[in-house]
Amino acid sequence: MLRRGSFPLLLLISLGHVLVISAQVQSKSGIPLIEAAAFGVFARFQQTTTGVTDGVKSGWNQYFALRGVERDNEQLRKRVIELEAQLQQEQAQAARARSLEEALNLQRTIAAPTLAARVIAGNPQPGSLQVMIDRGSADGVEPNMAVVGSRGIIGRVIGPLAPHAARVQLIVGRDAAAGAMLEKSGVGGVVIGGEKNPPLRLEYIPNLVDVQPGERVLTSGLDEIYPSGFVIGVVEKVEKSGQGDSGERTITVRPAVDVSHLEVVLVILRPAKTVEKPGGKKS
Repeated sequence: MLRRGSFPLLLLISLGHVLVISAQVQSKSGIPLIEAAAFGVFARFQQTTTGVTDGVKSGWNQYFALRGVERDNEQLRKRVIELEAQLQQEQAQAARARSLEEALNLQRTIAAPTLAARVIAGNPQPGSLQVMIDRGSADGVEPNMAVVGSRGIIGRVIGPLAPHAARVQLIVGRDAAAGAMLEKSGVGGVVIGGEKNPPLRLEYIPNLVDVQPGERVLTSGLDEIYPSGFVIGVVEKVEKSGQGDSGERTITVRPAVDVSHLEVVLVILRPAKTVEKPGGKKS
């Protein structure tokens, strides 16, 4: 029987014999068997290490590539925003140039003295529909002077005035009104502003007068504010609320001027009763 401490020694001696024998035994390729086994183990370890290294390297490359793409995209987004802002500025400049050109062309057709003004502010009181222009008492502007644009009337000057600023009550305002007439029949009435859509309504037109959508409504000059012959708007709807000729009807008018996009306006520097129409007749 082996002693208790002899078995590990025997196992160690046996392992040494196996290693010695393996070092002497050669594989088919002529390389010692133990060397071939060690080389195989090392090769598998090297392959595993290389795979892990390549994976980590590929991950880093992809990470930096994505970061580069993200930076490029950020720069492209900034460039797009810059170009959009530049386009909006150019469009605004083109709109101002068109407004100035239209005001100049209109100025040539009005016999009365006019003054071009820029709209510099909107209305500080919601609902009253007023704008502010950069001309005032020092420029010859007075209350109740008509303010017009290339497509029709815009409103009238209201006090108080500053030396170089004035408020304009827009014709579409809820408290605004103007003497009016139908272009085809010449029948007179009054256009009143409001908060509906369309915001204008034509009143005091007899029921026997034929009024059709699409007919233009012009200023009559009877209010002694707006010169006669300027376009107020176009009839949009004619609605009857009763039976026969005695029933009431509502005539709504869409304004000719879009007051939400005002750039340049003309102030007529004389009261309407002394203003000559383009044909040379006084209203």
